[in-house]
Amino acid sequence: MGINDAFDQLQGEVNADIDQVKLARERRDTFKKALLGEEDVLETFGSGSLSRSTQLKPIHDVDIVVVYDAAAHPGWGAPGDSAGDALEHASGQIHRLGQTYGTVAQEVRRAAPRNHAVKCFLDDKDEEEAFTVDVMPALRQSDGTLLIPEKLNRRWVPADPEYLIRKVAEHQGEWEHFRPLVRVLKDWRHSAPVQGRVKSLVVEVLALKCMPKEGSRAEGLKTFFTAAAVRVNEGVSDPAGLCGEVQPDLDYAGLSDAFADAADLAERACAAAAAGDTDGALRLWQDIFGDGFPAPAKPTSKITGTPALIAPRPIKDAPQG
Repeated sequence: MGINDAFDQLQGEVNADIDQVKLARERRDTFKKALLGEEDVLETFGSGSLSRSTQLKPIHDVDIVVVYDAAAHPGWGAPGDSAGDALEHASGQIHRLGQTYGTVAQEVRRAAPRNHAVKCFLDDKDEEEAFTVDVMPALRQSDGTLLIPEKLNRRWVPADPEYLIRKVAEHQGEWEHFRPLVRVLKDWRHSAPVQGRVKSLVVEVLALKCMPKEGSRAEGLKTFFTAAAVRVNEGVSDPAGLCGEVQPDLDYAGLSDAFADAADLAERACAAAAAGDTDGALRLWQDIFGDGFPAPAKPTSKITGTPALIAPRPIKDAPQG
């Protein structure tokens, strides 16, 4: 098997099943269409990894943003109870999608206002892989960015999820391997020797900054790991520059070390491939990505029997110089 074939197989292990992606998009679009029919809603759009095509399998949730007409809600956007009011208002509209009394569709078992969004359970909430839709109310500002409610702090905060959507699309437009490799890296983080979890958004933001826009997948990953090992120490913040640090509790040192180790293996893998040692290169990539990356078994040692006792070399007093 060649290097490209092996990467194709790894990609197949990481990518969500096409039917699952289709179902997630259908559910998202049902919400978008239903809420867009409300008199005070100006626009709806998908956000999150599904909208950027960087989602992993299995798909448990999707995110949508509902932009309301500020003129219909003159109190929204100001500090105070309006943040919670907006979430309650959206929750009331979502009841029209309820499984029992829904008048637009029958999709939602339960809608629960959270801090920034209304979490809608489409399956039994106790199911291990219950599917949810997060509906986030928002107001469009004059510069095109959004104001979103923050219920716990009784305020509205700026956000620009469309910025990341655009940047991912631009990078993909310049390099066909970008989105697929973001999924590969998001999957890799699960096995990275880092204390605590690593948010998928951390990896995606680093990929935007450290992934090249040309070359093979192998060279691209080598470049990414090498650059990310250094870049992550500068902190990982909202690429739109509005929401601050993506994960304040991130184990930055641990993640930097994990990137550095992967960079070393990737460097050796690319060197092995360049020298014609395809099997050796495959094994090194497998060391990074695990059994999902196919590689031939490592050769066993031909040495049999009891190893000879190696006596330590006698130390002589031999002054230098």
